[in-house]
Amino acid sequence: MSAAAAGWLQVGLLVLALALVHRPLGDAMARAFSTDPPLPPKARSRRNSGGHWRVERLVYRAVGVDADAEQRWPTYLRSVLAFSLVSVLFLYLLQRVQQWLPLGNGMPAVEQGSSWNTAVSFVTNTNWQGYAGESTMGHLVQMAGLAVQNFLSAAVGLAVAVALVRGFARTRTDRLGNAWVDITRAVTRILLPLSVLAAVVLVLGGVVQNLGSGTEATTLSGATQFLPGGPVASQEAIKQLGTNGGGFFNANSAHPFEGPSAWISLFEVFLMLAVPFSLPRTFGRLVGDRRQGYAILGVMATLASASLALTSWAQARAGGAALQLAGAATEGQEVRFGGPLSALFGTATTLTSTGAVNSLHDSYTPAGGLLTMFDMMLGEVAPGGVGSGLYGMLVLAVIAVFVAGLMVGRTPEYLGKKLGRREMTLASLYVLATPAIVLVGTAVAMSVDAGRSSMLNDGPHGLSEVLYAFTSAANNNGSAFAGLSADTPFYNVALGLAMAFGRFLPIVFVLALAGRLAAQGRTPVTAGTLPTHRPLFVGLLAAVVLVVVGLTYFPVLSLGPLAEGLS
Repeated sequence: MSAAAAGWLQVGLLVLALALVHRPLGDAMARAFSTDPPLPPKARSRRNSGGHWRVERLVYRAVGVDADAEQRWPTYLRSVLAFSLVSVLFLYLLQRVQQWLPLGNGMPAVEQGSSWNTAVSFVTNTNWQGYAGESTMGHLVQMAGLAVQNFLSAAVGLAVAVALVRGFARTRTDRLGNAWVDITRAVTRILLPLSVLAAVVLVLGGVVQNLGSGTEATTLSGATQFLPGGPVASQEAIKQLGTNGGGFFNANSAHPFEGPSAWISLFEVFLMLAVPFSLPRTFGRLVGDRRQGYAILGVMATLASASLALTSWAQARAGGAALQLAGAATEGQEVRFGGPLSALFGTATTLTSTGAVNSLHDSYTPAGGLLTMFDMMLGEVAPGGVGSGLYGMLVLAVIAVFVAGLMVGRTPEYLGKKLGRREMTLASLYVLATPAIVLVGTAVAMSVDAGRSSMLNDGPHGLSEVLYAFTSAANNNGSAFAGLSADTPFYNVALGLAMAFGRFLPIVFVLALAGRLAAQGRTPVTAGTLPTHRPLFVGLLAAVVLVVVGLTYFPVLSLGPLAEGLS
């Protein structure tokens, strides 16, 4: 089978699998986050007490919260921020005392700057790694620290997305739900069960899962090689399912213990996309109009298809005699996977907030590298990260409706909610926050010796490496152009700040917007109301994503990957 035919087959199988899980998974998430009134005491079973599972009630009791009390948006926000701050401190401490912990494999304490960077990285769902996992982290830190945060950071994204959806669905209330309940249910009812199933599949496919420190093996030439082991499959499952991305090994999903075969690599792409592509169904169910979910899904699918087609074309049509003889730009690619699957994986990991890689993005063609960067610059909304992709797309939908309202001279409305000055201010701040972090961070790094000294390349490609790093950090992706030596005091601090601000500033604006929307009544639909479930709106929203968000970065892209490609 030719590479092109194999690529078409892989894409077809992926689309079929996503179509099969879209409805049941979307409906399951809608049920998990539905906030029905608590059951009366006599109707409560041992397993379901007032709508809460027994294990969930144990969590609420340990945290000390009333699970049946809903929160206003400032309280919801404080809960999310407090939970994340405690998570950062716990993960930082765990790394600093690693040498005294069991299952440490003799690893010393992680250096302070790297510990800070890693703690912020995993709590913000970025999973940027400036270190080699197999030679830096012991098994306990990998399991109790990194893997646990893979669950919790993804759950925070789901909780914030659901809070915004409730803002659209509810009327004349100042309550958005309970952050502790939403985070707990995201783990117990969605992420944990799915991760167990995914881990079983990964183990059956050859992904390593043990608690051994490693094995000394004798090669065919008689030399000795150390083969590291560890609980890889369990971490790989939630790494992909929660759009996290941190690899157990330095080679990430290209490592034969993380990605032992092409079908496992394709399965990992499916895991990245399953929850984000099913969330529009959840959105449609919760707002009571499934057509609205299909419209959001249509925009996501359109942007994803265009990105995959362009990236595959850029890699397959590489210039130069050597690349054309090879059939594609194959430098930095795992030969077991080939060009089409590498392009598919690279597109999926940058369109979501995953950041896992099975090929080296730094070795892509200038156009291919630009596209992976541009995927993140769009805000990772096609389909985006777990939760973050949906709430990002809904904010952009608000802006699209506002633009349409300006065209016809009518007060903009979305799902029956009027979009006035305050709502548009919050939406605009959301859109501007991440580009500001990326561009300011890149400018500072390029203007100081500490930032330039880590660049292994100069010229446009060197700028691209720095730009990619801050784009990845601020958009909470985690992938990298490997030519930048980022495990330095400057980049540990700078990228850590970019990750923190890039995660929590947008969350502030999203929850404030949700509070404003929930407090409104519902405007009746009239003949002048813009239909937001039809192809016209799908096209308008896709255009807004490309123009309002993507073109913000055009000047700096023209100095980096565009200049490199034209040179």
